[in-house]
Amino acid sequence: MPSFSARLSKIPESAISEMNKVANLSKAINLASGYPDFDPPEALIEAAVSALRKGYNQYADTAGRRSLRHAIAQKFSRFSGLEVSGDEHVTVTVGGTEAMFLVLAALCNPGDRVLIFSPFYENYAVDLHLLDAQPVYVHLRPPDFQIDRAALRREFEQGVKAIIVCNPANPSGKVFSEEELRFIGDLAQEFDAYVITDEVYEHIVFEPYRHIHAAALPGLFERTITCGSLSKTYAITGWRLGTVIASEEITRRIRLLHDYVTLGAPAPLQLAAVTALEFPDTYYAEIARQYTEMREIFLGYLEQSGFGFIPPQGTYFVLADISPFAAQDDWEFCYWLAKEVGVAAVPGSSFFAEPVKHLVRFNFAKRPETLHEAGQRLLTIQRRL
Repeated sequence: MPSFSARLSKIPESAISEMNKVANLSKAINLASGYPDFDPPEALIEAAVSALRKGYNQYADTAGRRSLRHAIAQKFSRFSGLEVSGDEHVTVTVGGTEAMFLVLAALCNPGDRVLIFSPFYENYAVDLHLLDAQPVYVHLRPPDFQIDRAALRREFEQGVKAIIVCNPANPSGKVFSEEELRFIGDLAQEFDAYVITDEVYEHIVFEPYRHIHAAALPGLFERTITCGSLSKTYAITGWRLGTVIASEEITRRIRLLHDYVTLGAPAPLQLAAVTALEFPDTYYAEIARQYTEMREIFLGYLEQSGFGFIPPQGTYFVLADISPFAAQDDWEFCYWLAKEVGVAAVPGSSFFAEPVKHLVRFNFAKRPETLHEAGQRLLTIQRRL
């Protein structure tokens, strides 16, 4: 038989998918994968049922249903202060995953260097390998994941096509400040590079931090591409609705690729999603309150159990330090944790370019009862070692 693509040799097995399998086999509480265990608002469910029953079951406009694109543009303008057009600047994709791949495919030639902050979401590097582009890592400095500004400038000086900024960041929970984003933007303008932001957790931010849209900063819209998703904000990870917001010139190229890669996102769910985007500001304040409660519950159990951790500024993830348990390998610890303690996490090394073996990632987007049960299991770690 002919050989397979050499690109496959550069792509590791997904650590998140592996730990999902382990969680299922071990019947562990799954705090590995990034989805909540609660339903979206009832109004959103009813809107989806209504769309299905009213016959919206065939292809929508491949760029995204026009009503949804306009609702996305209006919401973005409301929260960013930057006026964008649903017709010219917004593309609806099959989740944030496709959004990021389309952006990189539209921008990158083979060999192009793209900067990624480490730790990073695992798909970024895989996307670049598939495109024969080169990921270049700039490490965020612990304990609070500060930018090494000298290192970042050095990489820009060597020539880059773009920089990816996940804000708020998965898995670290870092929220980039306006001053940090301006620094990144200044470098991008000085060295003529694109800024690609992944903002899927934009509304899951904890006081006193706040989310800033990089595209809305002075001089950055034309070179900034904002990838987003409805998955996290509205608890609909299975609906697979993502967004790309970019200049008209970049949007044309994104849509060209999107037509051939997936053609379009689910039509009835696009119609239903308009309901979510019309929720009042009180909705976003309430989910921030709910996620703050979940965060405090889970971090309390981590502290009682003996884990070290850096409190996340945003997202619903936390990196926990397993060093207090004398663990030498994060993968071995995660297998043991799922099978013996009944809680699944993701090995932290899968998110780092540098050799980091002492961290694991937990997802706390769970109902309080789920978090209490997981926490009670974690409290048994010391006696199981």
